[in-house]
Amino acid sequence: MIVKEELKKLGLHFVKVELGTVEIMENLSNRQREQLKLGLLNSGLELMEDKRAILIERIINVIIEQIHYTDELPKINFSDYLSEKLGYDYTYLANLFSSTKGITIEHFIISHKIERVKELIIYDELNLSEIAWKLHYSSVAHLSHQFKKITGLTPSFFKSLKHKKRIALDKV
Repeated sequence: MIVKEELKKLGLHFVKVELGTVEIMENLSNRQREQLKLGLLNSGLELMEDKRAILIERIINVIIEQIHYTDELPKINFSDYLSEKLGYDYTYLANLFSSTKGITIEHFIISHKIERVKELIIYDELNLSEIAWKLHYSSVAHLSHQFKKITGLTPSFFKSLKHKKRIALDKV
């Protein structure tokens, strides 16, 4: 909504505004670009112009959307899903991501899956078997092993904690 408002203020017509991308009908002048950049910055947003940085943001957004906001993960490998969704070879995406972020896409996905597991444990609506199935773990043992490796705790011990600590999504 903020992006749409800023575009309207500048008299720009958009074709689509989605998380991380905007398609407008006009060519931006340098003055309009600076005004848009400033308007977005005042709202806590950033105009990204570097194509590599934009692609990395798109990778992050696809992963977060799939793990945190979609009830079912894709039936295909995340690598195939990312390639299909973003239209790039996975090797290129993986190399770009790790060289820029200092972490592999796989580790980024695992970190987010563990945060989602924490969230589902806290909600206490699903048992560990259901959580493992929902997040496409091969078994509860695999989920538990990965959970302990990342957090240092077993899922059951985490569940027993009174003050459950989760990490904000932008800090994962």
